[in-house]
Amino acid sequence: MKTALITGASRGIGRAIAEELGRDHHILAGASSDASEIVDALPSAEPFEVDLRDPSAIGSKAAEISGLDVLIHAAGLFPKGEFAEISDAQWREAFEVNVFAGIELTRALLPALRRSRGILITINSGAGFHGFEGGTAYCASKFALRGFSEALRLEEKGRIRVTSLHPGRTDTDMTAGDERAKMPASAVAKAARLAVDAEATVEFLRIAP
Repeated sequence: MKTALITGASRGIGRAIAEELGRDHHILAGASSDASEIVDALPSAEPFEVDLRDPSAIGSKAAEISGLDVLIHAAGLFPKGEFAEISDAQWREAFEVNVFAGIELTRALLPALRRSRGILITINSGAGFHGFEGGTAYCASKFALRGFSEALRLEEKGRIRVTSLHPGRTDTDMTAGDERAKMPASAVAKAARLAVDAEATVEFLRIAP
């Protein structure tokens, strides 16, 4: 059975992906605290509990993983508010969770992914292409994540696959209170499944379900 590490697996898109891939993967369920609920709901899973704002903790926890086939960075923060209202601490936390945590995990687990000729998927957003009012920190972090993913894809071509998912508004805690039409998180999970199950010779630059 292949192994997949999914950050943000306790809720939202991350949980939907864990449930989708959990049908035939052993899941390392990434969460900042208690991952027991999603772990108990899956056929084969264990917690990967770590503070994604702490690079040293990420490195130490990742060092416990010997083999990995799939790494999905689905954890994310959305500091809502106009630029003048967002504090320096909120800016830094958005980049720590949305960008740097995924980079740190990829750095630590790249040898394992290379050995398995595995796949890295970053869960991005339409905000990785287009800015919008009230989302300066979020949009900036997603633009940065897209740049990292696309450059890494070129550097690692032939060794691992790198794909970026850019869903639009999705029905998660992050969009609570937004009454506009939203896709279910399961739709994003199906897009992740498409990328994971593709043949080794097939690579998606980005998917926008």
